[in-house]
Amino acid sequence: MDLEKYIVSHPTGIIKGQINLEGSKSISNRVLLIKAQCEEKFNISNLSPSDDTIVLKDALNNQSTLYNMGHAGTSIRFLTAFLALSSNSQVITGSERMLERPIGPLVDALNHIGADISYTDKKGYPPLKIGRFTTQKNKSVHINSSISSQFITALCLIAPSLPDGLEIELEGSMVSRSYIEMTLAVMEYFGIESTWENDTIKITPQKYQATDFTVEADWSAASYYYIIAALSKECQLEIYGLSENSLQGDQAIHKLAAKFGVSSTFKSNILHLSKSKNPSAPLIENNFITHPDIAQSLATICAGLGIGGLFSGLQTLSIKETDRTAALKTELKNLGVSFSKLPTKKFAQKSGIEYYMLQGKITSDKLVSIVTYKDHRMAMSFAPLGLLQDIIIQDPEVVSKSYPSYWEDLKKLGFTIS
Repeated sequence: MDLEKYIVSHPTGIIKGQINLEGSKSISNRVLLIKAQCEEKFNISNLSPSDDTIVLKDALNNQSTLYNMGHAGTSIRFLTAFLALSSNSQVITGSERMLERPIGPLVDALNHIGADISYTDKKGYPPLKIGRFTTQKNKSVHINSSISSQFITALCLIAPSLPDGLEIELEGSMVSRSYIEMTLAVMEYFGIESTWENDTIKITPQKYQATDFTVEADWSAASYYYIIAALSKECQLEIYGLSENSLQGDQAIHKLAAKFGVSSTFKSNILHLSKSKNPSAPLIENNFITHPDIAQSLATICAGLGIGGLFSGLQTLSIKETDRTAALKTELKNLGVSFSKLPTKKFAQKSGIEYYMLQGKITSDKLVSIVTYKDHRMAMSFAPLGLLQDIIIQDPEVVSKSYPSYWEDLKKLGFTIS
C-alpha cells in the first residue's frame, strides 16, 4: 500500500503569526509514571496529545497481560520499569522497529534489583515477559550511561517506590544528561528528594506527593519554528506555552539559532522569533550530547542556508525511531548536500569524539521526495524546506508520534500543504 504524501511549499517566504505549542512529550510521560505511583489523585494540565503519551497513559490506566507500545520508545522503557514492580505477570512488546531497539541494560538493572524479566525472542530486545515482583535483592545498581538516558530515568522514577530505595552507579561517558536532570527536577516537584554526586544518584524510599501539574510546551517542537525563522525572508512569529527557564535540554535551540540570524525574545511568557540578519559564519560547530533531538533541525538549517556544520554527540541517534544519522545522510544527499562521518583515525582517535560534517547548499531544481523512515522528526525537520522550494514529505502523519497538529500549525503560517 502506498503511503500518503504531502507537497509542502510557501508562496511568499514571509512568516507572520502565532502558534500555541502542545505540551512536552518528555515531561508528560514522566508525570504520568509518577501519577501511577501516587496514592492520591491529581490533575495534569496541557498533557501532550502525542501518540507516545497516549499509549503510555492507556497502558497505565488499563490493567492487561499484554501491552503493545507501538513505536513509543520512551514509553516502553518507562512502562517496563513500572511493571517490574507489579504483583502480576505480563508481556510487553512493540512495533517492528521497536523490537530492534535495545533494552538490555535496563532489563539487567531491573533484574539485579529483584525483578523477574526475560526475553521472549532476541536477547536484549523486546518482547519482554515480566513476572511478579517479590522482594528487593539489591539497592545499588550499575548501568552504562552512554547508551540512553531513558534507562536511567526509568530507574529514577521507580526508585522511591522500592522498599530500600536505589543507588544508581553511572558508568561510561554520559549522554543526554539534561534529560536525567529534568527527571529529578520533576520528581522534586512531587516531593522526592535525591542526590547526584559524582557518578552516583541516590534516592531513598519515599512517597510521591499529589500536586496538580501543568506541562510546559515542547522545546523539541519549537525547534521546527526556528528552522522556519532561519529560512524565511522575513519572520515575526509568536509562540505560546514555552518556559524561558525550561527543564528541557532542547531549549539550547534558541542560542544555536542566534548564529543563523534568528532572534529570540521572551515577553509576558510569549516567545517572539524574528529574523534579524543573515548569518555570516561559514561553519557552525556543535556537540548535541545533551540535546540530540534537535540535531535534524540544525542540519536542515545549515543545508538550507549553505552553512557548513561540524556535529558531534550524535551517538544515540542510531537507536532512535530510525538510524537518524543514516537517514540524514541519504535525504540530504538527494538535496545536493553532503552529511558524512569524518575518518576516525584522523579526527576521533585521540579525543574519542565522532564528528559528522555537513557541506553544501540545497540547490535542487527538481521536486525532491523525502523519506521519513517512520520518524516524526525527519518529517518535521525537512518540511520547512518548503520555504525554499516545493518538497514532498512521505508518510506525513508520522508526526502524530509527538506533534499531531503540526501540519495544521504550518498552514496557519501560510504554508501550502497538498
